Amino acid sequence: MLQDMRTKIRKIVFLCHGNICRSPMAEYVMKHIAAQSGMGGELQITSAAVSDEESGNPIYPPAQRKLREKGIPFGQHSAHRISRQEFDRNDLVIVMDRSNLRWLSSIVPGCMESGKVHLLMEYAGKDSDVADPWYTGDFETTFRDVLAGCEGLLKTLI
Repeated sequence: MLQDMRTKIRKIVFLCHGNICRSPMAEYVMKHIAAQSGMGGELQITSAAVSDEESGNPIYPPAQRKLREKGIPFGQHSAHRISRQEFDRNDLVIVMDRSNLRWLSSIVPGCMESGKVHLLMEYAGKDSDVADPWYTGDFETTFRDVLAGCEGLLKTLI
């Protein structure tokens, strides 16, 4: 379905549990590689959470360090929970893990029928979740997962 939507995809939101680690990493990685490819001006890329536990918080400091280490620029960030309206105004909703899918389904009933919800690792050719550094502290593995997924997603959009 994404192949058919390629020309329509302009707004992408990445989702994780709290919007302080994985989804903002994906947002800024995708912005960076899209800009490098010349597509930066064609896409609106944001991130959000499926919970409100971290609302208002910035990117988690170890995630910020990893982005800096990898040369990925990022700006001010304030975590927030996705709303139905935000879901509706995005063309593609990319989630980090299957738990996020379940939470999203409770926020936006019927979201899976929209055809615009996908796991990020699908674009890396894997049937897995993005590693969650909140529990492991392993931000390198998370960064590698995010980068692989974002690179695969960008290839489908070009």
